[in-house]
Amino acid sequence: MSTTTFAPLTIQDAEFLIAEASRAAETAGATVSVTVLDAGGHLLAFRRDDSAVLISGETSTRKAYTALQLNAPTADLVDAVQPGGLFHTLPTALDRPLLFIAGGVPVRRDGRLIGAIGVGGGAPDQDHGFASAAVQALS
Repeated sequence: MSTTTFAPLTIQDAEFLIAEASRAAETAGATVSVTVLDAGGHLLAFRRDDSAVLISGETSTRKAYTALQLNAPTADLVDAVQPGGLFHTLPTALDRPLLFIAGGVPVRRDGRLIGAIGVGGGAPDQDHGFASAAVQALS
């Protein structure tokens, strides 16, 4: 039996993602929380600025979880949860609620899903930009 190996998301990768997303947010004048999960949904790293809105930490975590579970940026999933959408009943079907607000982005290496990053605290389009910039910088 042949197996394909790939490098998983490491703590160093997670710290890099957090630094990049935080740097992008700081440049834009936003204060955000950032969460990075591994492929199993386990917390690898987390950052919350003391000036960030307290709930931004939970928001960043749920955005990362949503991006990981559905293997897609949360910004691309907003319409799917509207009535008649593909995932209309999904948010209440899971044990951990999903969050369909832009700012969660899957992290892939060699075409495989290895984790996700979530950014919360800025405007949704800003959060998506910060998360996406971090993922691009890791590539």
